[in-house]
Amino acid sequence: MSLRLGDTAPDFTQDSSEGSIRFYDFLGNSWGILFSHPADYTPVCTTELGYTAKLQDEFSKRGVKAIALSVDDVESHKGWITDINETQNTTVNFPIIADKDRSVSTLYDFIHPNASETLTVRSLVITDPNKKIRLIITYPASTGRNFNEILRVVDSLQLTDNHKVATPANWQQGDEVVIVPSLKDEEEIKQRFPKGYKAVKPYLRLTPQPEQN
Repeated sequence: MSLRLGDTAPDFTQDSSEGSIRFYDFLGNSWGILFSHPADYTPVCTTELGYTAKLQDEFSKRGVKAIALSVDDVESHKGWITDINETQNTTVNFPIIADKDRSVSTLYDFIHPNASETLTVRSLVITDPNKKIRLIITYPASTGRNFNEILRVVDSLQLTDNHKVATPANWQQGDEVVIVPSLKDEEEIKQRFPKGYKAVKPYLRLTPQPEQN
């Protein structure tokens, strides 16, 4: 199954380091980050899971729940979590799905035969509160993910869902944003963007980030 942006994220029930989890129940009305790992006790994944744990406050501020996946079993996960907490000086505070039968990995297309017949690639999916897939990123197994970039994307998605704007290249919280080209009514523009805007070109209009002090 090949998932695309805008698809409804498939639901599943699977064992995890925190017991049996039904994905939709776990998410509730939150945004979600589901990210896969090639196997337990792998060095890059150990750093990723540790860093994700350290970002818990940042995820909570944004209404985001993180959940990881690896193809090993629950007992292996629990031993690995001990190592993660020790080596990364943190406490893993989210579940790791035990996908030994690879059913979730197959459902989400996390196994790429050209890379490995059995191990998941380093993929990450962001879902919104409506369970729609809003981002899919796949890294090679040798490259750790940039979780600061994941936070940036969540910020962009949440901002652009609530305002008729898009975020330009390298945008960070507080930077100018782009008024979407479909918004043409000047009265509505004045109402939505009381700080005004700068028209670099008729199709490229920059305005201060809404709701930003």
